[in-house]
Amino acid sequence: MEKTPSTTRAAAWMMASIALLLLMAVSGRAITREIDVFQVMEMRSVIAFFMLMPLVFREGGFKAMRTGILPSHIGRNVAHYIGQFAWLMGLTLIPLAQVIAIEFTAPIWAAIMAAAFLGERLTWRKGVAISFGLVGVVLIVRPGAAPLNPGHLIVLGAAFVFAISFIMTKALTRTDSATKIIFWMLIIQSIIGLIPALRVWVWPSAGLWPWIFVIAFTGTFAHYCMAKALSYAEATVVMPMDYLRVPASALIGYLLYAEAIDGLTAVGAGLILAGNLFNLRRPNANRIQNTPT
Repeated sequence: MEKTPSTTRAAAWMMASIALLLLMAVSGRAITREIDVFQVMEMRSVIAFFMLMPLVFREGGFKAMRTGILPSHIGRNVAHYIGQFAWLMGLTLIPLAQVIAIEFTAPIWAAIMAAAFLGERLTWRKGVAISFGLVGVVLIVRPGAAPLNPGHLIVLGAAFVFAISFIMTKALTRTDSATKIIFWMLIIQSIIGLIPALRVWVWPSAGLWPWIFVIAFTGTFAHYCMAKALSYAEATVVMPMDYLRVPASALIGYLLYAEAIDGLTAVGAGLILAGNLFNLRRPNANRIQNTPT
């Protein structure tokens, strides 16, 4: 079934994805204080698999989850697993706002890759949105203003790998539903992470289990929402919306972790928001390629 292209629906699904990703960051920071990142990722995938079952059976059960592009799913999930591991490691090393800000080089790479490999037009309006976002991120991170923490490089690597994952997800939405994409994500990443997780396994404390269920839910359905957004609009439209996580994460960092927000951070956040609004208001925004789910 083909979806009618809609920037409005793409934006709504992406806003839901953003909210879940922010909650995932908070839960990830809480969990990694006690257990290893490999174990966090394995528990998230296994628990989330069962959380996904209602959507799987709504779409026809396990038989409906068959795919003719399994190698593409494997490639996408190897990339995403590496990026997710580096991202969670970054949460343990640098402030939340910096993790999210550095991660936001990913939409820049994704937009460029989408133009290069998916044939999407990189128009001047999209270029302005990307440029505003990049300048905003630089103002927030301010490279060179302080000694470089290894966490910065780790998250930068995660951002590049996430860009590959974003583009591969967009390609997958052309033939597979969002539920099918997440179904195979959870299976493949559970297999990839099983042995590393067993090597570092410790039983979580009782107080940690609510956070574990939160990260399982948010980590899964954030990707479901993102896949749905990508089914309604081009990657170069959808991914710059994700810049909104930068100012939101700065606010969360301030409220929950007393991480200060300075003037340059505020300016950077304003540029990011302005770029997104400019991109979303571009003429003929709904004239995009149909994408089946």
